[in-house]
Amino acid sequence: MSQEIKDIMSIRDIKITDLSANPAPLGLMGFGMTTVLLNIHNAGFYPMNAMILSMGFFYGGLAQIIAGIMEWKKGNTFGTTAFTSYGLFWLTLVGIVLLPQSENHAGLVTESFPFAAYLFMWGVFTLFMFVGTLKGSKALSVVFLALAVLFFLLAAGNYLGSAGAGILTIAGYEGIFTGLAAIYTALGQVLNEAYGRKIVPL
Repeated sequence: MSQEIKDIMSIRDIKITDLSANPAPLGLMGFGMTTVLLNIHNAGFYPMNAMILSMGFFYGGLAQIIAGIMEWKKGNTFGTTAFTSYGLFWLTLVGIVLLPQSENHAGLVTESFPFAAYLFMWGVFTLFMFVGTLKGSKALSVVFLALAVLFFLLAAGNYLGSAGAGILTIAGYEGIFTGLAAIYTALGQVLNEAYGRKIVPL
């Protein structure tokens, strides 16, 4: 056997270890904290404000997109699709709220029915993503199932208009639970990795 062939075979035997950080906690925290703060509003505790929109743009939006790109680098199709999609969800939501505030786009206010359709489609997407979590941790499955329920509740509340106010309030409390579940999952991953053992059940 020639030396060249031996060199090629030795190269093929090299195993590359991925030493990059786990981006999932970043994405889950961006999603979880923003979801909690938005749904405290949906539950009726304070009006829509710049704090919610800023969280939606920067932490819920940009941080999740960054996490999605990092998941792509790690070869995780599910993580890439989930974090990038939900990051862009937050950016589109901010756009839906802010675009009609400008004089040139004042006629683009999204009425209840098209907004319900928007939320329903995100619910369908999330339901399919939930199926993808069933092979993973139970904590992640809880997050996606709760999020699917949240989207459908918000869609129903907006579809019904003024008659759906009670549903939107219920959705607010359910959304707080959803966000807290995501925060729990994120911090569990961080602490388990930091201590090198499972101290937070997932």
